[in-house]
Amino acid sequence: MPVYELDTDQLIFPHPELAEEDGLLAFGGDLSIDRLLLAYSNGIFPWYSEGQPIMWWSPNPRMLLLPQNLRVSKSLRRTVRQGRFSISSDQAFAQVIRACAEVPREGQDSTWITGEMITAYQKLHQAGYAHSFESWYEGKLVGGLYGVSIGKAFFGESMFHTMTDASKVAFFHFADHLQSAGFHFIDAQMHTRHLERLGAKEVPLKKYLRMTTKAITAKPPAQNFWKNQQLS
Repeated sequence: MPVYELDTDQLIFPHPELAEEDGLLAFGGDLSIDRLLLAYSNGIFPWYSEGQPIMWWSPNPRMLLLPQNLRVSKSLRRTVRQGRFSISSDQAFAQVIRACAEVPREGQDSTWITGEMITAYQKLHQAGYAHSFESWYEGKLVGGLYGVSIGKAFFGESMFHTMTDASKVAFFHFADHLQSAGFHFIDAQMHTRHLERLGAKEVPLKKYLRMTTKAITAKPPAQNFWKNQQLS
């Protein structure tokens, strides 16, 4: 199948089922708020490196975690109970996305979170669609995650930590918070063993798209569900 080239003058995507075997669907276009919202609403997300054109993906199958199905190990529950970390939401979005881009990752020598991506998601955050969860230790940001929320679907993008268990504790509170508001799923995009251990499962694209249509049209939580919440 061909990889489609997007026109910046047209706000349109090819159907997600037309993606190549590796999930690549299209390239080009822009990272405007309207295009990003259209992409996520149709199971599509941007992922590319510095110097490359914007590339749009819709992998099949898709890795999803239902918040109520989160698996928590005994050691993580113990860490949560200890209360070592303070958890908040939307208190440091810019810091979280920059840390996700800058904190070194094992097996990776570059980041796909380019300056262009950071600017675009900060605009999404200001528009009320992109959100972060933060983990703090003695007043210092030590872990967190961010993603995009539409209706009652959350499309996860990236996580980071500079202290052991910091991002895991943030994710625990994040999933619990989403479950309390009846979110349908957390889209983790692609399979990893870590996500599988947390309870995420692969879902065929057709089913995922049906689930997404239902989730994004559900009534979203009030904006104060996110803003400056101190969760622990």
